[in-house]
Parts: sequence; C-alpha cells; structure tokens
Amino acid sequence: MHSKHNFSEFFSKLADASSEAIMPHFRTAFDIENKLESGFDPVTIADRNGETAIRALINEAYPSHGILGEEHGAENLDAEYVWVLDPIDGTRAFITGLPTWGTLVGLNRNGRPYMGMMAQPYVGERYVGTCDSAWYDGPIGRRTLKTRACGKLSDAVLCTTTPALFSQYERPVFDAIEKQVKLSRYGTDCYAYCMLAAGLADLVIESGLQAYDIVALVPIIEGAGGAVTTWSGGSPEKGGQIVASGDRHLHDLVLKQLTSAAD
Repeated sequence: MHSKHNFSEFFSKLADASSEAIMPHFRTAFDIENKLESGFDPVTIADRNGETAIRALINEAYPSHGILGEEHGAENLDAEYVWVLDPIDGTRAFITGLPTWGTLVGLNRNGRPYMGMMAQPYVGERYVGTCDSAWYDGPIGRRTLKTRACGKLSDAVLCTTTPALFSQYERPVFDAIEKQVKLSRYGTDCYAYCMLAAGLADLVIESGLQAYDIVALVPIIEGAGGAVTTWSGGSPEKGGQIVASGDRHLHDLVLKQLTSAAD
C-alpha cells in the first residue's frame, strides 16, 4: 500500500517532467489548434507533450493505476487509484503569455480525490494537498496552506475565470452574489483555488468544469481547511458547477443562493 507521503515524492517528479515538456513552448511562437467546431477551445503541443511526459512516468511506476487525461483520454478507470491530469489548466492564459496557468495532477482513490498538486513552473510554485493537510513550495519557501475566516459575503474576495462560463440561467445568480462581495477578480483559472487555500481569497464560483479541472484542487482546498462542492452541495470530483470557499459558514451561505440555478 502506498502512503500519501510516498506519493509526495512522485508528485514532484511529475511536476519536473511536465515542466521540461511545457516550458520550452511558453512565450514562444507555436501552432494553436481549436478543439471545437463552434467556439474556441485551444490546445497546443505544450498541452499534449506535458501530458505525455506525466503519463509515461505513471505507467512506468504504477502500471496498475488508471489515468484520465484531458489530452490523451482514459485508461483503466476501474482501478483503485486513478490519476486525473490537466497538463495546462488555463491554456488561454498560456497562449497569451500570462503565468496564471498551471499543471494539475490529481489522484483519486476509489473514486474520491485523495491527493492533488498544482504546479506553475514559470514562477516556480507548487501547491499540494492530501485532504487533511496542504502546503506550498516556491520562491518564498515551504509553507503550510490555511484558509482564512470569512463569515460574511460583504467581507469576501470572489474569483472566477470569467463570467462567460455561466449560462443564461446561472449568470443572474452569480451576478447577485458578486454584488454582495467586497472584491471580485477574473482571469484566475486554477490559481484562484490555490489563493483560496493560501488564505488570500475567500470564494471561487465556476461552471462547466471537467473532472480534470477540479480533482487535483479538491485535496488542496480541503487540506487547507476549506470546502468545495457542486452548487447543490454534492461531491465535486466530476466537475460541473463548482463552488469553493475558505470558510465553511460562508460556503453554506453561498450554497443557499446558488441552489436556485443548480443542475
């Protein structure tokens, strides 16, 4: 049986490997493909190479484990341990040279988030969580992650990647919550969830997420003392409508407002 401690060293190897594959392409000229016939969902060689590097290490070290990746699909999803990968969460930020993207590596055990990492190689930061603890490694040293108390919306800092995420039914509910908070910030991608875990933001509301967008972040948020669920209060590991809060009382308050637009 592998412990979370043993996996910690392996997560570092995955972060190193993905960085080596991705960073040669950051802020350089490269082709951008669109995965959608209608709309825009970019993918690059950096996305694909990053996931290829991660998958190769997992298959070598843990051949019995499953993998679910954004770029290269699924294998062995019935396994006890399943790795959930998004090599570049925030590809739109990546292609515009903004360092708010990150490599997400999550590990499910028996279908539930067990351990996760967000690595940002350009700024040299890594956020790791095990659902009962979370920590940061980066330019300012190693630190324990802890959410902050915030019991009122009027004191809260709210983040979302863009209000364009929301449908015509979801947007009015988000707008109503946004009007109640102290400050809102856009364009945050996976970094918003890590800033919540670090006690620098209080609330993240998003919709349309896939499993690989959130599984890695759940153990970081919960390990830092926060809460993350669907808008109806359910388990978040399959994605969809997601809300994360640093303060559990705040989470309950926000869920009461989000439930009217919950799937």
